[in-house]
Amino acid sequence: MSSPRPESQPDQQQTPPGTLGAMDPEPDHGEASYRGSGRLEGKKAVITGGDSGIGRAVAIAFAREGADVLISYLDEHEDARDTARYVEEAGRTCVLVPGDLADRSHVNTIIPKAVEAFGRVDLLVNNAAFQMSHDTLDEVSDDEWDHTVATNLTAMFVLCKAAVPHMQPGASIINSSSVNSDSPSPQLAPYAMTKAGIANFTASLAQLLAEKGIRANSVAPGPVWTPLIPATMPVEKVESFGQQSPIGRAAQPAELAPVYVMLASDEASYVSGARVAVTGGRPIL
Repeated sequence: MSSPRPESQPDQQQTPPGTLGAMDPEPDHGEASYRGSGRLEGKKAVITGGDSGIGRAVAIAFAREGADVLISYLDEHEDARDTARYVEEAGRTCVLVPGDLADRSHVNTIIPKAVEAFGRVDLLVNNAAFQMSHDTLDEVSDDEWDHTVATNLTAMFVLCKAAVPHMQPGASIINSSSVNSDSPSPQLAPYAMTKAGIANFTASLAQLLAEKGIRANSVAPGPVWTPLIPATMPVEKVESFGQQSPIGRAAQPAELAPVYVMLASDEASYVSGARVAVTGGRPIL
C-alpha cells in the first residue's frame, strides 16, 4: 500500500481535465502494490473516469480481482491506454470509451457498448467528476454550473437507469460522492452540491433497487491526489492540498480502491444505502 507523501506538493498547474504525466509526484494507483484474490471473478464492470485517479485505481483492482472492465473517460487517451494495459496484464478485457459525460447523447452509448462487449453489467462505478475552485459566486458562470451538474449528476442518473435492466441480483452500483457532500467547501460550491446530490440519490436508489437484489452505495473520499487537483485549484492550494486532513496528507488513489472492491464484492451482500467515508480521519454525518 502507498506510503505517506511529503507534506506539500511542488508548485504545479494544469488545464482541465489534467494528465498523470504532468503531476509531481505521480499518484500511486496500486500499479505495483495491489494483489487480487478472485473476489470479483467473472464480473463485468463499467467505470467512469477510469483513465486516472480513483477510477484508474479501481479499474486496476477490479481487473486483478477478476473483472472485465469498460472505462469511460473524456479525452486523456494516453492515460486511458495505460490503464487498459494494466487491466489486460491482469488477464482481463478492457474496453475504452472516450467522450464527454456532459453530453447526454454520448452517455447513452456507454451501457449499450458494455452490454455488446460483456453481455451484462454487474458493477457500475460512477466516478467521473468536474470541479473548479472560485472565491466568489460571480465567478461561476451559468455554463460552468450546467456543465458541473451534467457531468456529476445527470450522467450518473442516465447510466444507472440504463444499467439496471442489464443487471442481475447481486449486482452493485457504487457512486463517488465526497466529504464535500457533508462539509462543503465554499470555493467548490457547485461541485459540493452535486456530491450531496449523489449521496442522497444513492440512498434512494438503494431502496428502489432492493427488491431486484441490486445494491447501491456511495464512497465519500477526502482529499485525493489526482490530476483534478492541479487542473482545477490555484497553485497555493495545490501545494498544501491534503494537509487539512487529520492524517495530514492527501490520500493516494490506491488507498481508495479496496473500499470499492469491498462494495462490489459478494462479501458486501447486506451493505446497501451506505456512504463510506475515506477521509483520513475527518468524520461525516
